[in-house]
Amino acid sequence: MRGTDTKTNMTRRDFFNQATVLLTALIIAWPVACLSAERSRPNIVMVLADDQGWGDLSASGNVNLKTPNIDSIARDGATLEHFYVSAGCSPTRAEMLTGRYHTRLGVTSTSSGGERLNLDEKTIGDTFKAAGYATAAFGKWHNGMQWPYHPNARGFDEYYGFCSGHWGHYFSPELERNNHLVKGNGYVTDDFTDHAIAFIKKNKDKPFFCYVPYCTPHSPMQVPDKFWEKFDGADLEMRHREPQKEKIQHSRAALAMCENIDWNVGRLLKTLDEQGIADNTIVIYFSDNGPNGWRWNGGMKGRKGSTDEGGVRAPFFIRWPEKIKPRSSIPQIAGAIDLLPTLADLSGIPIIGDKELDGVSIKPLLLGTATAWSARTYFSAWRGRVSARTQKYRLDHNGGLFDMDADLGQKTDLSKQRPGLAAELKQAVADWKEETQSPVKDRPFTVGHPGARVTYLPARDGISHGTIKRSSRHPNCSFFTNWTSTEDSITWDIEVLTAGRYKAQVYYTCKQENVGVTLELSFNGNKTQGRITEKHDPPLVGEEKNYVPRSESYVKDFRPEKLGVLSMPSERGTLTLRATDIPGSEAVDVRYIVLTRLDQ
Repeated sequence: MRGTDTKTNMTRRDFFNQATVLLTALIIAWPVACLSAERSRPNIVMVLADDQGWGDLSASGNVNLKTPNIDSIARDGATLEHFYVSAGCSPTRAEMLTGRYHTRLGVTSTSSGGERLNLDEKTIGDTFKAAGYATAAFGKWHNGMQWPYHPNARGFDEYYGFCSGHWGHYFSPELERNNHLVKGNGYVTDDFTDHAIAFIKKNKDKPFFCYVPYCTPHSPMQVPDKFWEKFDGADLEMRHREPQKEKIQHSRAALAMCENIDWNVGRLLKTLDEQGIADNTIVIYFSDNGPNGWRWNGGMKGRKGSTDEGGVRAPFFIRWPEKIKPRSSIPQIAGAIDLLPTLADLSGIPIIGDKELDGVSIKPLLLGTATAWSARTYFSAWRGRVSARTQKYRLDHNGGLFDMDADLGQKTDLSKQRPGLAAELKQAVADWKEETQSPVKDRPFTVGHPGARVTYLPARDGISHGTIKRSSRHPNCSFFTNWTSTEDSITWDIEVLTAGRYKAQVYYTCKQENVGVTLELSFNGNKTQGRITEKHDPPLVGEEKNYVPRSESYVKDFRPEKLGVLSMPSERGTLTLRATDIPGSEAVDVRYIVLTRLDQ
């Protein structure tokens, strides 16, 4: 019969109607299925301490302090007993972000541009953002400030904190939010935690990646009074293995700061419970290098800056109540380079980017499904020193060989007793250097990226000429001062990415007797200038909150002053700030040059 399917006795109209119903059902069900799959993905909360040693926790056996909240992550999850990071702040962060050794990434120092992560690298933020996660970072970034090095340009939708290696004051300091300067609210670690909690609450109904890189117990050694009171004048039962090296007041302050961190970790964990999302949230806690002082660290050799065991072994705890067995102890060596592949694997998402990773997924170890595990050698490098760690041995940067099971303090060199093994590891180090240590390209500071209308050029990234000097030998939070001559200048090596007209501002302080200074800003033949017409001479801040003397710069409140509009071609050149007229004994102190692109 015409218009009838003889096999099913179904009219074409009936077939079309049923197909339409089925297709409609699929269209309705598909978003629901996708949403269900998305919601099943775990949330991530990653907390990174700054300069906290392996021994700075009660979970490590230190009775000098109590860290019950951090310890609970180990109790309710897994401890990586031999977890390795770099010897300094910025390289560890770069390795965590990329899954690759920092020697491949352009990270050569902790300041003045050497902390920047190469732009051809993709980050853990990029990977989780591409998978539909809400991404945010709250705290110390330390892998580049100007776009496209800024965290908002590296996969993090939201950022609040500071991008430098250290900050000069921890109580309501100047910070930034999404590339705009703001004033902090209270003690920085508490403040960063407040923002992380708000982010978690806002995104509780969808997967999120929340990175919380604290800046403590890095100096300055400042902490709220309620945490200091316990340690003020306290006798410390556990001391550094060479007690004559330990500065007790510094240790007290560091431990007080660690207890503050623990209190804030407790606030994060409580938030996850209150929002009903703790079971499907992976929580990670670790530190970026060894302790920033000679204090108890399990008898290990070395501290921050060293590639010995005490300089690169960090605490690492991870919990995921739905998947990771409580009180798990994982002896296999692992490190910061393993975090990207591991978290992507645990979350069931692809890693984006075309670079080969140095890290591996340790998911089988965490979930207890590994039937075998390949031996590996983990390399630690910093400032020309390289050491190699196998499961049992460490070859130090001088070629000494140590049995880390029997000699955690690296006191007995076995290189002469085990010459074959020593030679094998020396060759492994040589091969690793050859493969990973790439020359770093000459990189100017970027201005005018299409993703950001505002570019900050801090004193940290400038060079002084003449009598001008920094407020501290540590560039990160410094300002320029002692500007006494019109022959002096400050320069920045920049590359303008977008040609156009830029509003130029200088952030300055100026004493009353020096009001009237005329400043000129020039770039590749184009100039603009402005005159300082108002006194702004605030006091230095920070000393009153210090429990330990410091070498880093103190800070003060700088005021912006317009220097006019500067036309800038899209090219590389030298941005120069000069004082063409100094009516008093000095010109101004300078914290930033700020360039705002006016052309759309």
